[in-house]
Amino acid sequence: YLTLPSYFRLSLWRHIFPRQKTCNSARTAMDKKLIGCPVCIEHKKYSRNALLFNLGLVCDSRTKTCALEPIVKKLSGYLTTLELESGFISNEESKQKLLPIMSTLLEELNATGACTLPIDESNTIHLKLIEQRKDPMIVQEYDVPVFTQNKDHFIKSQWDLTTQQILPYIDGYRHIQKISAEADVELNLVRIAIQNLLYYDVVTLVSIFQYSNVYCTTPKVQSLIDDKSIQEECLHYINKPGQRASLRDVFQLYCGLTPGTTVRDLCSRYSQQLQKVDERKLIQFGLMKGLIRRLQKYPVKVVRDERSRPPRLYTGCHSYDEICCKTGMSYKELDERLENDPNIIICWK
Repeated sequence: YLTLPSYFRLSLWRHIFPRQKTCNSARTAMDKKLIGCPVCIEHKKYSRNALLFNLGLVCDSRTKTCALEPIVKKLSGYLTTLELESGFISNEESKQKLLPIMSTLLEELNATGACTLPIDESNTIHLKLIEQRKDPMIVQEYDVPVFTQNKDHFIKSQWDLTTQQILPYIDGYRHIQKISAEADVELNLVRIAIQNLLYYDVVTLVSIFQYSNVYCTTPKVQSLIDDKSIQEECLHYINKPGQRASLRDVFQLYCGLTPGTTVRDLCSRYSQQLQKVDERKLIQFGLMKGLIRRLQKYPVKVVRDERSRPPRLYTGCHSYDEICCKTGMSYKELDERLENDPNIIICWK
């Protein structure tokens, strides 16, 4: 730093110690990105009545720093506490420990994404990079959460009380509204809890299973032939207890899912292949891996007629699953009602 030209030193100084109070700031200077959290501790014991410090990270200018900013903020808080308690930074003797501490921080964060920094006999700093994930999709009351990992390995104690309360009701078949009713938890709280599990890839969402559902394969079904790990995972997931289905039978079952063919039809046509396969888990696995997709029915009211209620749901934007959840009607009741209404047509998507 000291060997830089004076105008570079001034520029860097302004970025490390900006005039305004800045927290968790990421700034770019000299083709580098500087992440810092400047701290000013005011007290008459310091020269000029204040101690100013900023211990941050220097990265390539193209680095995404979202995951690094909490590290800097936490480290800044630790050092502020140490200074207030024992004068760790202002004391020349303890200040000498900063260099080896920062060297350890740099090496371990770059190597493993986590580090443990022993300060003294009473203080140890633990830091870890948290993976930044995309925001999960909005959870609807008709979505069905399914565990993406073995439920037996799930550690309940690490989650909030609402999540712990609904966990026993997540079985891959109950939808959000049903979980809310059976767990006696307010619907929005259940949606928030499931969305949090979705964020951490603990669960994924599938549609409600019914034997009247219609599915079709996607191009990803080819991975069942090409990828041995998918083959083993699939066979392990969909087999009935004590049974072992063949890959040929499973692939034939998936290919039997075509527009116009319900799950009930599939069970009737391929009864021999389904002797060793759980058809519900067959559909569930296919949806989770994107091997198949659900063909949903969307009612559209083509003529305005107040006899058909609720008309606001018959716009072509609301599926049968959503309408049934919001009205309390069964799938069969809704189907019969709409079939008898000449002003409504059914679209498949």
